[in-house]
Amino acid sequence: MTDTPVRLLSLLSLLQTPREWPGSELARRLGVSARTVRRDIDRLRELGYPVEASKGATGGYRLVAGAAMPPLLLDDEEAVAIAVGLRAGAGHAVDGVEEASVRALAKLERVLPARLRHRVASLQSATVALTQGDGASVDPRTLTTIAAAASGRERLRFGYRADEGAASRRLVEPYRLLSTGRRWYLAAYDLEREDWRTFRVDRVSEPFATGARFTPRELPAVETELLAHTLTPPPEHEVEVSFAAPAAFVAARLPESLGVVAPTGEDSCRLRARTGDSLEWLALRLSLTECAFTVHGPPALVAAVEGMGQRLIRAAAGSAGTASGARPAEA
Repeated sequence: MTDTPVRLLSLLSLLQTPREWPGSELARRLGVSARTVRRDIDRLRELGYPVEASKGATGGYRLVAGAAMPPLLLDDEEAVAIAVGLRAGAGHAVDGVEEASVRALAKLERVLPARLRHRVASLQSATVALTQGDGASVDPRTLTTIAAAASGRERLRFGYRADEGAASRRLVEPYRLLSTGRRWYLAAYDLEREDWRTFRVDRVSEPFATGARFTPRELPAVETELLAHTLTPPPEHEVEVSFAAPAAFVAARLPESLGVVAPTGEDSCRLRARTGDSLEWLALRLSLTECAFTVHGPPALVAAVEGMGQRLIRAAAGSAGTASGARPAEA
């Protein structure tokens, strides 16, 4: 192997396997002399790769942890596995790693060959996730498109659905993606409205970078003021619910973030929690425990559970009437 850059990449790929490589085996794999291997090892060290050498009959070379993260070489299977994992994680906000995950996914998908991009898409479309986050679902491709436009300082167009359902088209200068733990937001300068805006990413559709570059504007005096209106933490509720089921059974069906489910008997337990989650979401999660329960407070949660129950009863009654041949009334 006479092409030095290609040989260095091949050597680096071998060293990134978690094992120690004898110099003679590296020379055989690369088709060069042991002296050339030593010279290439020195080149990798000059590039910042911490290659450690051990002496003796069983000695060899191995890549160790250094002060900085060096570039990695991935084979096809590794690249597909990482892309699928990052896409799955990016679909829901994960506290602490969300922005880094999206940046990594954007970088990986930018250089992923077309054949591997197709494999990633095929694998994800054929997979049903049984454990999902409790936040609003977001298409990872939407996140990576926005992230790439923000990092590249490129204007972005997309469709947007407001709270009340009104649809619009937006042209923005994307500034930053933010996560609150349950939802993703885009902070951007809206060119048509000539003002800063925050957008819920799960309401963004068909985003695409226009190719037009922009110079970042100066943010308002305090960045938190820009986001305070949208990202203000919701009011917290004192929740108390009793269940006619063992504590372990109920705890396995509720998010750990809600709090501790304490046993009150062999087949009963109680949840006391202080949470800022929406009452509609709480009502839904309680109904998914698959056991009888009683809400003791707050009153608004009682009303939310009653409202959900009435809607389900009406839906079941309508389904029964349709199944028996009755025609639904026209509006």
